[in-house]
Amino acid sequence: MDQRLRRPAGTHTLRLGGTKLTYLPDGAGQLTPGWLPDATDEIWAAHPEYLDDTGNLVASMGGLLVERDGRALLIDAGLGPQATPAEPGNAHGALHGGALLESLAKAGRTPADIEAVAFTHLHPDHLGWAWHPAPGSDRPAFTAAEYLFAEPEWEQRHLAEEHGTSKEILDVLEPRVRTVAEGEEIFPGVRVMLTPGHTAGHAAYVISDGGQRVIAFGDALHSPIQVDHPEWSAVVDHDPVRSAEFRHRLVEEMARPDTTGFGLHFADVVFGRVERGGDGPAWRPVTP
Repeated sequence: MDQRLRRPAGTHTLRLGGTKLTYLPDGAGQLTPGWLPDATDEIWAAHPEYLDDTGNLVASMGGLLVERDGRALLIDAGLGPQATPAEPGNAHGALHGGALLESLAKAGRTPADIEAVAFTHLHPDHLGWAWHPAPGSDRPAFTAAEYLFAEPEWEQRHLAEEHGTSKEILDVLEPRVRTVAEGEEIFPGVRVMLTPGHTAGHAAYVISDGGQRVIAFGDALHSPIQVDHPEWSAVVDHDPVRSAEFRHRLVEEMARPDTTGFGLHFADVVFGRVERGGDGPAWRPVTP
């Protein structure tokens, strides 16, 4: 698994009963070790497998396509067609996106097939193609979709401006937004699970079919190393204490035998299970 932790994810597909889940790559980024301020230099020295050749964590960027009964839902919309360089003092390094629509086409779908885009939260690397104009157009790609946000996330959207989500972006999103509540079924077999902490109204999505489930947990965790250390919050978490509380709960949930996790930023191990051993919980990928 070591090499997979040092590269961004390609397309991965998981079947869950009659539901097909496909990770759609959009791009990648780097997170500095300082992203997890409670992780010491000694810890990184003991676990070099998590760091790439530049000494950073690899973060995949993309979205999760959920298909069932001919219908299609997208969870998160990537970074979009843009790139930002690493800057001194930033907890993240260079970021780039732009491949999600091509990934969607390779999965046999067009943007018009997407009936809704469900967002985990309002940070730019999850909103990209929902607000950025599609190639050759002055409109975003998902013209037939409504945009779903947990109600507390959208109601406190002003907080997202501190993390680069401009008023311009929010204004583009707003006409399509529908707010959703804890436990609400937004698509066949897909329900909202509120997991505040990273942002004030951060949401995960629980996808169930055939007696199994997948939890798409967004930015509640950024790296598989947090499965081993759920007490470690990200430097950008809105409420680090709440974030850690929900991370502990998520790790417990994903340790159930009927449950798989989906970590959007988890390098090339986006689908995995939590296995318990003598050293505590650990992430084990379930797709090649």
